[in-house]
Amino acid sequence: MYAVIKDGGHQIRAAAGEEIEIEHRDLPVGQELVFDQVLLIGGDQPRFGNPTVPGARVVAVVSGASKGPKVHGLRTREKDSSQTRFGHRQLYTIVKVREIVTG
Repeated sequence: MYAVIKDGGHQIRAAAGEEIEIEHRDLPVGQELVFDQVLLIGGDQPRFGNPTVPGARVVAVVSGASKGPKVHGLRTREKDSSQTRFGHRQLYTIVKVREIVTG
């Protein structure tokens, strides 16, 4: 069984026992996190939400943090000989899905 959850503007596929990366949250390791916006529960008998599945939730535990790949960029200005270089590295929180409650 798996579920598709909505978190911070992203849709994430989650299965029990799986580790997933979500947007960064400043939470300690071991804290429980509950996702209430479940869009779909998949399996033998899939259930689709309109927009969410009533009573369904995904329970996860924070297991750490990580960083995404470094992204480089360059901004140039027309009719001018100046440019700006920049870099960005996105932070993520890693959570382990404990259970999927179908409601």
